[in-house]
Amino acid sequence: MSAGRGSAGVFRGVGPDGGPARARVLVIDNYDSFTYNLVQLLEELGAEVVVYRNDAIDVAGIAASGLTHLVVSPGPGGPREAGVSMEAIGAMHGVVPVLGVCLGHQAMSEVFGGRVGPAGRLMHGKASEVAHDGRGVFAGLPAQVVCGRYHSLAVPEGGLPEGFEVTARTEQGEIMGMRHRTEPTEGVQFHPESVLTPEGRAMLENFLRTPHRPHPTPLSHPTPPGGPGAPGEARGPA
Repeated sequence: MSAGRGSAGVFRGVGPDGGPARARVLVIDNYDSFTYNLVQLLEELGAEVVVYRNDAIDVAGIAASGLTHLVVSPGPGGPREAGVSMEAIGAMHGVVPVLGVCLGHQAMSEVFGGRVGPAGRLMHGKASEVAHDGRGVFAGLPAQVVCGRYHSLAVPEGGLPEGFEVTARTEQGEIMGMRHRTEPTEGVQFHPESVLTPEGRAMLENFLRTPHRPHPTPLSHPTPPGGPGAPGEARGPA
């Protein structure tokens, strides 16, 4: 477990009444080297961050953790190989703000009935110009942002889940972001934590500014088949 800095002048999150409240972010680590880049940025922004690998916690453990925000990290493979990720997204949707990054974004699509397939172009360590809707994680950013991409799978055109809208696209029209229409559940195909995404820190700050409930209780949502991972201890930075 790692505690955020929370020092004076550092962002501490926004409570349901709009006042300051320290964000407690639970990050599901899909065995990816980028996970702790995400953790570092979230901590620098004043959040308290706890990290569990995708096979080291179940939904009950997530709900009992006191989280105010959930982040599902990038990782290898596809959504069905991401341990508790899909079940966690389904359970915490509408309870706390949820952000899926790369594999987390793809898992979010499948949870709600969308599709994931091979990307039109293999993108590993490449940057793309991305246009966005100026809301959610993109609030207050320039109309065009540069984003770092590391993926071979993607949510295809026409594969968006019901209830979601496209929030960002490349110049070639590739879907780079989606958001639920009524709940703060959002996914990005690119990596905001990458050095190839100059505005990534601002995106994560926007995510932390999403109002959260003081004592979240999971709702009942359909979850994919397969059991959750076994409970485990939070894992600090390597």
